[in-house]
Amino acid sequence: MARADRRSAGVGVALRFAAVAGCGLLLIAAAMAASLMLGAARIPQAEIVAIVLERFGLAGPGASTPGRAAIVWELRAPRAVLAAIVGAGLGMVGAAMQSATRNPLADPHLLGVAAGAAFGANLAILHVGDAFGPATTPLFAFLGALGATLTVLAVSRATGAGSADRLILTGVAVAFVVTACANMLILFADQRSAANVVFWTLGGFGASDWSTVPVPALALVLGGAFFVAKARDLNALAMGDETAATLGVEVERARLAHMVVGAFVTGVMVSVSGMIGFVGLMTPHAARLLLGGDNRLVLPASALIGALALVLADMAARTVIAPDDMPVGVVTGIVGGLVFVALLGRRP
Repeated sequence: MARADRRSAGVGVALRFAAVAGCGLLLIAAAMAASLMLGAARIPQAEIVAIVLERFGLAGPGASTPGRAAIVWELRAPRAVLAAIVGAGLGMVGAAMQSATRNPLADPHLLGVAAGAAFGANLAILHVGDAFGPATTPLFAFLGALGATLTVLAVSRATGAGSADRLILTGVAVAFVVTACANMLILFADQRSAANVVFWTLGGFGASDWSTVPVPALALVLGGAFFVAKARDLNALAMGDETAATLGVEVERARLAHMVVGAFVTGVMVSVSGMIGFVGLMTPHAARLLLGGDNRLVLPASALIGALALVLADMAARTVIAPDDMPVGVVTGIVGGLVFVALLGRRP
């Protein structure tokens, strides 16, 4: 009887995950289609479909003017795709870090990872240039994120702050220091370049094109594959270090591995989008509300919800003050803060 009940519960969870995943994919597709239509120049849906079919060789030329085709395919399409990739990456990293540190407030920003990535990207943009070609900024962003992550772990170990709560506090302290150093880089840089970095620091996809898509897409695939493969370890870590050790998990090594991979994914995402907050914090909570606490389900669901949230946020950023762009980080900060307060009000 107990075995049959467990099997029935497993089937119910699988069906619920399939429903969430299916709805998520449909909503992402709808949001991306709307993103192609909306903006300073409104383009009808039929013309959008014709442009996309033409690009894939499924329709003849002449369905749209060259100007509108360029707007859809060269400006809006890569921007929507990149927003979905970055949202998925940040959502998945947030879910992994919350479980690895056993703290529901953990995300790349609170642990100093995003601040380190911003420092590395600022250093590359303002003082290094294209020394390694297009990979320069992502490389420096990853190194900055990794450096901040290792600093958090080293400081927590040196001060005996090994618990998950103390790890978060250490991450906050390191984030403040690294952010101050990133601001110093801006202060001593050329003012014209500094103005561009300030806007980039607020987060956005205004400089997106198809050449910026492959690197974050690869980072999402590699990082996501690692997190999903190690989802059982995350489940064990979420139950506490002693329980995880009893279940055969090498706690320190597993936590370090997840934070290093999280630093890699965050560094790449921040290098192409700037600082975008609340996505990594909020999406795992939404996924757990829908599917429970099993990271085998929460991780992909967080990726889908993060992708949807950031595509919608970018669409709002392009349309609220059109024809100008509002930084996406401003949109996610306002909406995420309000949603977070609402969730706090619902908790007993």
